[in-house]
Amino acid sequence: MTRLSGNNQNRSVLLIGTVIAVVLIALALFAVRGRPAGGAANTNAVNFNYASLPFAGQESAPVNVVVVEDFKCPVCKQFEETVAPELRTKYVDSGQAKMYALVWPFLAQVVGLPTDDSKLAAQAGKCVYDQRGNDGFGAYKSILFRAQGDERTVWATKDRLKELAQNVEGLDQTAFATCLDTDATAARVDADEKQATDANVTGTPTVFVNGKVVTGSNGQGSWQLADITAAIDAAKQ
Repeated sequence: MTRLSGNNQNRSVLLIGTVIAVVLIALALFAVRGRPAGGAANTNAVNFNYASLPFAGQESAPVNVVVVEDFKCPVCKQFEETVAPELRTKYVDSGQAKMYALVWPFLAQVVGLPTDDSKLAAQAGKCVYDQRGNDGFGAYKSILFRAQGDERTVWATKDRLKELAQNVEGLDQTAFATCLDTDATAARVDADEKQATDANVTGTPTVFVNGKVVTGSNGQGSWQLADITAAIDAAKQ
């Protein structure tokens, strides 16, 4: 095997190192440009499958607001207790917007829990939705957030989810239990998860208005109520 002499070898190593550095920088720039920049509006609207998602509001409402949440997410609980009521009062009840719920079950996996109760809770929500529609789902969602346990523990077990479902008016408990026990809605939960990941969601809650992510000055997820209302008002024009 032919070997390079000392100086030539050093120059070759330097050249190769420079080429590798340039390639790595180019790849990094490509990866960053492939995602919405923090603090900037995402000009590419996401085409959500709205027909698959529960919503609150009037069918004819012109503005679509999608809220991506995990039932185990404590910040999502805060959102439901503080921001969501304001949006419902100002926009949903008046017929200006409807709020879709896209459940992205990711926390249990991130924390490394032995049971993916984020997904179990999402499946339970779908089971209620199949029976009781938008109103039933909305009621069960509120119940789950009120009963939320520590995100680092497995609290949304099937037994607990069945217990909480007893508070949903008009729900056939036997049918609900069968739906949950057989994982009947698991594939649809996976489809919702894909919608979230395809939309480049990186945390919960994340809000989209007519398919465009709402961002604050520090990037996705850092918005305030004012940012969402501004996005809705702009979408109405």
